[in-house]
Amino acid sequence: MTASACDGGREGEKEISSKDQRINEEIRASEVRLIDEDGGQLGVVPIDEALQIASTRDTDLVEVAPNAQPPVCRLMDHGKFLYERSKREREARRSQKQTEVKEIRLRPKTGEHDIAYKTRDARRFLQRGAKVKVRIRFRGREITHPEVARVLLDRIADELSDVAVVEKAGEMEGRTMLMILAPSKV
Repeated sequence: MTASACDGGREGEKEISSKDQRINEEIRASEVRLIDEDGGQLGVVPIDEALQIASTRDTDLVEVAPNAQPPVCRLMDHGKFLYERSKREREARRSQKQTEVKEIRLRPKTGEHDIAYKTRDARRFLQRGAKVKVRIRFRGREITHPEVARVLLDRIADELSDVAVVEKAGEMEGRTMLMILAPSKV
Protein backbone atom coordinates (compact mmCIF):
# COMPACT_ATOMS: atom_id res chain seq x y z
CA MET A 1 0.00 0.00 0.00
CA THR A 2 1.35 3.46 -0.86
CA ALA A 3 1.64 6.35 1.57
CA SER A 4 -1.15 8.26 -0.18
CA ALA A 5 -3.57 5.38 0.29
CA CYS A 6 -2.75 5.08 4.00
CA ASP A 7 -3.31 8.73 4.82
CA GLY A 8 -6.41 9.12 2.68
CA GLY A 9 -4.58 10.89 -0.12
CA ARG A 10 -3.86 14.04 1.87
CA GLU A 11 -0.22 14.26 0.79
CA GLY A 12 0.05 17.32 -1.45
CA GLU A 13 -3.75 17.58 -1.60
CA LYS A 14 -5.18 21.01 -2.36
CA GLU A 15 -8.69 22.44 -2.25
CA ILE A 16 -10.58 20.84 -5.13
CA SER A 17 -12.76 23.11 -7.21
CA SER A 18 -16.32 22.07 -8.00
CA LYS A 19 -15.35 21.49 -11.65
CA ASP A 20 -12.67 18.97 -10.65
CA GLN A 21 -14.88 16.94 -8.33
CA ARG A 22 -16.74 13.93 -9.61
CA ILE A 23 -20.12 13.28 -8.02
CA ASN A 24 -22.18 10.09 -7.72
CA GLU A 25 -22.31 8.27 -11.10
CA GLU A 26 -19.43 10.36 -12.53
CA ILE A 27 -16.94 8.49 -10.31
CA ARG A 28 -15.09 5.95 -12.49
CA ALA A 29 -13.21 3.84 -9.92
CA SER A 30 -14.37 0.30 -9.21
CA GLU A 31 -13.86 0.67 -5.46
CA VAL A 32 -13.39 3.67 -3.19
CA ARG A 33 -12.30 4.52 0.35
CA LEU A 34 -15.51 5.86 1.91
CA ILE A 35 -15.74 8.58 4.56
CA ASP A 36 -19.09 9.37 6.19
CA GLU A 37 -20.63 12.80 6.93
CA ASP A 38 -18.89 13.08 10.32
CA GLY A 39 -15.43 12.22 8.95
CA GLY A 40 -15.42 8.58 10.12
CA GLN A 41 -13.88 5.95 7.85
CA LEU A 42 -16.25 3.32 6.48
CA GLY A 43 -13.44 1.45 4.73
CA VAL A 44 -12.83 0.40 1.13
CA VAL A 45 -16.10 -0.49 -0.58
CA PRO A 46 -17.18 -1.18 -4.19
CA ILE A 47 -18.58 1.86 -6.00
CA ASP A 48 -22.08 0.32 -6.29
CA GLU A 49 -22.27 -0.17 -2.53
CA ALA A 50 -20.96 3.38 -1.89
CA LEU A 51 -23.64 4.81 -4.21
CA GLN A 52 -26.28 2.75 -2.42
CA ILE A 53 -25.10 3.99 1.00
CA ALA A 54 -25.19 7.59 -0.30
CA SER A 55 -28.75 7.20 -1.60
CA THR A 56 -30.02 5.60 1.63
CA ARG A 57 -28.49 8.43 3.68
CA ASP A 58 -29.88 11.01 1.21
CA THR A 59 -26.42 12.47 0.47
CA ASP A 60 -24.09 12.77 -2.50
CA LEU A 61 -20.98 10.69 -3.04
CA VAL A 62 -18.19 13.18 -3.76
CA GLU A 63 -14.68 12.20 -4.87
CA VAL A 64 -12.34 14.30 -2.72
CA ALA A 65 -8.97 12.62 -3.45
CA PRO A 66 -9.05 11.15 -6.98
CA ASN A 67 -5.31 10.40 -7.10
CA ALA A 68 -5.26 8.16 -4.01
CA GLN A 69 -5.28 4.37 -4.35
CA PRO A 70 -8.21 3.67 -4.05
CA PRO A 71 -9.81 7.13 -4.59
CA VAL A 72 -11.27 8.73 -1.47
CA CYS A 73 -14.97 9.61 -1.56
CA ARG A 74 -17.02 11.40 1.04
CA LEU A 75 -20.72 11.37 1.82
CA MET A 76 -21.99 14.96 1.88
CA ASP A 77 -24.67 17.32 0.62
CA HIS A 78 -22.70 18.69 -2.34
CA GLY A 79 -24.96 21.70 -2.98
CA LYS A 80 -24.72 22.77 0.67
CA PHE A 81 -20.94 22.25 0.58
CA LEU A 82 -20.56 24.50 -2.50
CA TYR A 83 -22.82 27.16 -0.98
CA GLU A 84 -20.91 27.25 2.32
CA ARG A 85 -17.55 27.35 0.53
CA SER A 86 -18.65 30.30 -1.64
CA LYS A 87 -19.99 32.01 1.48
CA ARG A 88 -16.60 31.56 3.24
CA GLU A 89 -14.75 32.91 0.20
CA ARG A 90 -17.05 35.95 0.03
CA GLU A 91 -16.51 36.61 3.73
CA ALA A 92 -12.73 36.30 3.32
CA ARG A 93 -12.77 38.80 0.43
CA ARG A 94 -14.88 41.20 2.48
CA SER A 95 -12.52 41.05 5.46
CA GLN A 96 -9.40 41.67 3.35
CA LYS A 97 -8.13 45.19 3.58
CA GLN A 98 -7.44 46.75 0.20
CA THR A 99 -4.56 49.19 0.43
CA GLU A 100 -5.11 52.11 -1.83
CA VAL A 101 -2.15 53.63 -3.67
CA LYS A 102 -2.38 57.31 -4.50
CA GLU A 103 0.07 59.00 -6.83
CA ILE A 104 1.56 62.48 -6.75
CA ARG A 105 3.33 63.68 -9.89
CA LEU A 106 5.95 66.39 -9.88
CA ARG A 107 8.67 67.75 -12.16
CA PRO A 108 12.17 68.87 -11.20
CA LYS A 109 11.16 72.48 -11.90
CA THR A 110 7.92 72.40 -9.86
CA GLY A 111 7.43 75.61 -7.83
CA GLU A 112 7.66 75.81 -4.03
CA HIS A 113 3.95 76.49 -3.48
CA ASP A 114 2.97 73.56 -5.71
CA ILE A 115 5.34 71.24 -3.84
CA ALA A 116 3.82 72.34 -0.51
CA TYR A 117 0.31 71.74 -1.89
CA LYS A 118 1.20 68.25 -3.18
CA THR A 119 2.93 67.41 0.12
CA ARG A 120 -0.23 68.44 1.99
CA ASP A 121 -2.27 66.12 -0.25
CA ALA A 122 0.19 63.29 0.37
CA ARG A 123 -0.10 63.84 4.14
CA ARG A 124 -3.90 63.60 3.91
CA PHE A 125 -3.69 60.36 1.88
CA LEU A 126 -1.22 58.83 4.34
CA GLN A 127 -3.40 59.74 7.34
CA ARG A 128 -6.30 57.92 5.69
CA GLY A 129 -4.13 54.79 5.41
CA ALA A 130 -3.27 54.90 1.69
CA LYS A 131 0.21 54.46 0.29
CA VAL A 132 1.59 57.33 -1.76
CA LYS A 133 3.69 57.09 -4.91
CA VAL A 134 5.72 60.22 -5.50
CA ARG A 135 6.75 60.35 -9.15
CA ILE A 136 9.08 62.96 -10.60
CA ARG A 137 8.92 63.01 -14.38
CA PHE A 138 11.82 64.28 -16.46
CA ARG A 139 11.29 65.98 -19.80
CA GLY A 140 13.98 66.71 -22.33
CA ARG A 141 17.37 67.52 -20.85
CA GLU A 142 16.12 67.47 -17.25
CA ILE A 143 17.10 63.81 -17.10
CA THR A 144 20.78 64.78 -17.04
CA HIS A 145 20.28 66.11 -13.47
CA PRO A 146 18.69 63.29 -11.43
CA GLU A 147 20.26 64.72 -8.27
CA VAL A 148 17.68 67.55 -8.37
CA ALA A 149 14.88 65.00 -8.21
CA ARG A 150 16.60 63.00 -5.48
CA VAL A 151 16.91 66.15 -3.33
CA LEU A 152 13.22 66.87 -3.92
CA LEU A 153 12.19 63.32 -2.96
CA ASP A 154 14.37 63.44 0.17
CA ARG A 155 12.76 66.75 1.12
CA ILE A 156 9.24 65.34 0.71
CA ALA A 157 10.13 62.20 2.69
CA ASP A 158 11.59 64.39 5.43
CA GLU A 159 8.48 66.61 5.60
CA LEU A 160 6.22 63.55 5.82
CA SER A 161 8.43 61.54 8.21
CA ASP A 162 5.95 62.01 11.08
CA VAL A 163 3.16 60.17 9.20
CA ALA A 164 5.06 58.01 6.70
CA VAL A 165 7.95 55.62 6.24
CA VAL A 166 9.83 55.24 2.98
CA GLU A 167 8.88 51.85 1.57
CA LYS A 168 10.88 52.22 -1.62
CA ALA A 169 13.58 54.86 -1.94
CA GLY A 170 13.87 57.07 -5.01
CA GLU A 171 14.78 54.96 -8.06
CA MET A 172 14.95 55.71 -11.74
CA GLU A 173 12.36 53.95 -13.88
CA GLY A 174 12.76 55.09 -17.45
CA ARG A 175 12.25 58.86 -17.57
CA THR A 176 10.82 59.03 -14.04
CA MET A 177 12.14 58.79 -10.51
CA LEU A 178 9.80 57.01 -8.13
CA MET A 179 9.50 56.80 -4.34
CA ILE A 180 6.80 54.94 -2.40
CA LEU A 181 5.69 56.09 1.05
CA ALA A 182 3.64 53.92 3.40
CA PRO A 183 1.70 55.15 6.43
CA SER A 184 3.64 54.72 9.66
CA LYS A 185 2.16 52.46 12.35
CA VAL A 186 2.07 55.22 14.98
